[in-house]
Amino acid sequence: MAEIPAGPVHDRVTVVLITWQRREEALLAVRRLLELPERPRVLVLDNGSTDGTAAALREHHPRGSVGGDRLDVIVLPENQGAVARNTGVATATTPYVAFCDDDTWWDPGSLELAADLLDADGRIAVLTARILVEPGAVEDDIVAELRDSPVQGAPGLPGPALGSFLAGASVVRRSAFLEVGGFSRRLWLGGEEELLAADLAAAGWELCFVEDLQIHHQASQLRESTRRRRNGIRNTLWFTWLRRPLPAAARRTRDLLSTLPRDRTSVLGVLDAVAGLPWLVRERKVLPPRAEARFLALEDSQRTSRSRNYSR
Repeated sequence: MAEIPAGPVHDRVTVVLITWQRREEALLAVRRLLELPERPRVLVLDNGSTDGTAAALREHHPRGSVGGDRLDVIVLPENQGAVARNTGVATATTPYVAFCDDDTWWDPGSLELAADLLDADGRIAVLTARILVEPGAVEDDIVAELRDSPVQGAPGLPGPALGSFLAGASVVRRSAFLEVGGFSRRLWLGGEEELLAADLAAAGWELCFVEDLQIHHQASQLRESTRRRRNGIRNTLWFTWLRRPLPAAARRTRDLLSTLPRDRTSVLGVLDAVAGLPWLVRERKVLPPRAEARFLALEDSQRTSRSRNYSR
């Protein structure tokens, strides 16, 4: 894990943005990214939108225009959800990739800081930023949990060690991401980070929160919240059954089920999870003790978390 010599941010960081059916928001997000003083490369993965997103991006930022030469748009044949990020990371040629959604944008200076921190510490695979909710730049509730993370990481990290991360607010080391295979195609979208984080930890990589990295989030009104919650329940159970030792898996399953609203979406999410049991049994691989310790440390906070639940 040798250090990479510092250089211009656009040679070190690619921003990978995924979007679907949010043309106006994608246009605004890309404009903000191209205006950053770090001048990062921006790679948009359009998940098969039918609202003209890709054409509008190319029209507003043609080759030869200011920022246009740093923008690439890839139109996928179908909505791949979070898995579209895998294509983005594979396509990027920079050592680091900053993820972004079409309703988020990075603060000026944050990408340069992230690149410098990753240059300086080859143990780190993921840096997660402080999230400011717009309008008003109000700190997201989950930031307090990240700041007070009980996970024990290696000494000398630039911030608290994490068990998992928030993909839309993180910068990843490309080589580490590719090493463990990226996001699981089975999980699609909704709580997809936990499995990847666990596999990174199992491979010896560190994940941490850095207060001085900042990203803004203005939640889109165009959201499939019911589908997202259903997938999140399924994916949380799938991760738990795939990677946690049996006693821990039983506890986490019990705790999750006890907090779910008694509604149709919860029932469908659980049934989706149960339907995956045949492949889960085939592919189950329990985390090594050093990685399991990270998730064991999070059990109490997961029970009481206001942010990481599926009540809405």
